[in-house]
Amino acid sequence: MSDQEQADAAAEAEETETETDADGLEDGDFVRVAYTIRTADDGRVIDTTDKETAEDAEIDVDEYEFEPRIIALGAGHVFPSVEEAFIGGSVGDEDTVDVPAEDAFGEYDPDEVETVKADKIPEDERYPGAQVQIDNRQGHLETIIGGRARVDFNHPLAGEDLEYEYEILEAIDDREEQAAGMLGMYLQEAPEVRIETVSEEEEETVTEDDDGEETVETEEVEKDVLYVTATQAMQMNQQWMFQKQQIAQDLMDRLDLDRVVIEEVIEGGGMGGLGGMMGGMGGAGAGDVDIEEALEDVDVDADEIVDEIDEE
Repeated sequence: MSDQEQADAAAEAEETETETDADGLEDGDFVRVAYTIRTADDGRVIDTTDKETAEDAEIDVDEYEFEPRIIALGAGHVFPSVEEAFIGGSVGDEDTVDVPAEDAFGEYDPDEVETVKADKIPEDERYPGAQVQIDNRQGHLETIIGGRARVDFNHPLAGEDLEYEYEILEAIDDREEQAAGMLGMYLQEAPEVRIETVSEEEEETVTEDDDGEETVETEEVEKDVLYVTATQAMQMNQQWMFQKQQIAQDLMDRLDLDRVVIEEVIEGGGMGGLGGMMGGMGGAGAGDVDIEEALEDVDVDADEIVDEIDEE
C-alpha cells in the first residue's frame, strides 16, 4: 500500500469514528452514571450515588450502597427529560437537567387526600407522619381524630420540580454487568449473576413429502440462560415478589436471553438439625425421654401428668 493509500485509509477510519461518535448513545444502550437529585426549590437531596453528598445531606449511609448505577436507556430507569439528555450524548458528558413535577412524581392532587376509618391502620402506625398502606395504596397519615384518619396518598415528592445532576462514566457492553445493573435498579441491590449458553434438544414437526406426511425431528439448539442468585433481601423485596415475572421478561427482552433461572442459596449453620428438636415429639428416640425430669422446672404437677399417661 502506497503512502497516499495509507493516508486515505487513515482519513476514512477517522471519519468513520467521528460519524460513530456523532451518533451518540441510543435507546437500548447501557451506561454507568453518577448522579444526584435535588428538589429545585430548596436544594434538598432526595437521591444520590455519592456517599459524601449523602453524608452532607444527613442521609443514613449505613442503610444503602452509594455507587454509580447502571442504567438501560429506554427502560424507564430515569425521568423522561433526563433520558432525552442521555440519548445522543457521549461518555464523559456531565450536566444538570431540570425535571418538572409532571415528569417526576406528578402534580399534587388534592383528591388523593382521603378520610378513612382508623381501624384500617395498625395501632402502632396511628400517628401523624406515619407511612401507611391501605387497600394496597401507599400514603402518609396527616391527622387522626377519634375513629377517623386523614391520609395523603400523593407521592411524598408530588408537585416538586427536581434537578438531576449527572455524569456519564462509561458504556457497559458486558451482558452480565448489564443484567446485574438492571436488577440493581429494580431491587436497590445487585445480586450475583452469570450467563451460560446451554444446549437443549427440541422437537420440530416437518413435512417430508408431497402427501403431507409429517414427522418429528429432534435437533440441538443453544439457549442463553441468566442465572440469578437470590439473596434473602431480594426474596423479601416487595417489588420482586409482585413483579418478578415482569422483571424477568424485561431482562430477556433487553439482553436477548432465552430464560432466567433464580437460584436460592441456603447457608449452613444456624439452628442445627430439626431431628434433635423433634425427636421427643413422637419421632425416633421418644422412648428415651424422662418425662419427670423434663417437667421439673415447669409450673405443673409432674406426678399428676405421669399418672395420667400411665392410665392411658
